[in-house]
Amino acid sequence: MRIPRHIGIIPDGNRRWAKSNGLNKEQGYDYGLDPGLRLLREAMKFGVEEITYYGFTVDNCKRPKEQLEAFSTACVEAVKLIGNENVSLLVVGDTSSQCFPKELMPYTKCDRSDLKQGQIKVNFLVNYGWEWDLKNGFKSREISRINMIIRWGGMCRLSGFLPIQSVYADFYIIKDLWPDFKEKHFDDAIAWYQEQDVTLGG
Repeated sequence: MRIPRHIGIIPDGNRRWAKSNGLNKEQGYDYGLDPGLRLLREAMKFGVEEITYYGFTVDNCKRPKEQLEAFSTACVEAVKLIGNENVSLLVVGDTSSQCFPKELMPYTKCDRSDLKQGQIKVNFLVNYGWEWDLKNGFKSREISRINMIIRWGGMCRLSGFLPIQSVYADFYIIKDLWPDFKEKHFDDAIAWYQEQDVTLGG
């Protein structure tokens, strides 16, 4: 089986899920924590070497205060949960902004060799912006090229997700919203990847 070495994860649909379940929009982010951990463990079973999660973007900071606080807190909790696994964890984002959670500063080392080593590399994009990345000396340079991106929530767009690393990535879309994650979603994505003709432009 041909396993993508590096998979990007866009966990979209938290607010829509909350609304459809009679909750306030900001309440949806808490329900995305467990799926993130379950996906990581599924990826490790397959022998994936690197995973990058899209936490929140610079543009997301324009949302209402209660939503900003909710997804910021959820990202902190997600990083803490994932950090307890057998992983090498790196957080990438604009740390100079007030929107960046200061609790995550210890995970933002520029040199990955300074971080805890583990079975799988995990990157978490927090207060990330592609323009910020490129205008500030390619801040995401410690993140390798992505082989496949999986996006929940049905939208077929990158939303600024690591444009350099994603240049040759295959894109797999899942209509279900992120809080409704099932291990089968990931398994189906791996099966779909087997059918793709990876030419890298050749």
